Amino acid sequence: MIDDTGAQIGILGIDEARALAREKDLNLVEVSPAADPPVCKIMDFGKFKYSQKKREHQAKIKQHQVVLKEIRLRPKIEKHDLETKVRLARKFLDKGDRVQFNMLFRGRERDRVSLGVDVMKEIIEILSDIGKVEKMPKMEGRRMTMLMHKK
Repeated sequence: MIDDTGAQIGILGIDEARALAREKDLNLVEVSPAADPPVCKIMDFGKFKYSQKKREHQAKIKQHQVVLKEIRLRPKIEKHDLETKVRLARKFLDKGDRVQFNMLFRGRERDRVSLGVDVMKEIIEILSDIGKVEKMPKMEGRRMTMLMHKK
């Protein structure tokens, strides 16, 4: 048995413990039912539940869920458009998210896969200071994919 200040009282009967809790206008809470004999504590149960909920909420706020963000490209992308996409990817990597680059090849573009590889290499070079390639550029059907994460 533990009292409201945290000091151990010793082994008490259940009626004595309840009377002691009622006397202090608090609750008798079973902390460890598996122990022999079970451990009980005198506390304000409502206040305990409130503080526990606050701790859980604070822990939830501090955690960051890693998300996979997707950026779509074309092999004939212009320089400025590529800079815009890379700036967006940099923002995602700063937040700690993973970024997947998808390049879609249509029609005759499928014959010029080297253009797509060059664009992907340029992206790797630009983002090398903040990101690391997790999965190198690889053709999967009509699509080339590459995955990056924060260093």
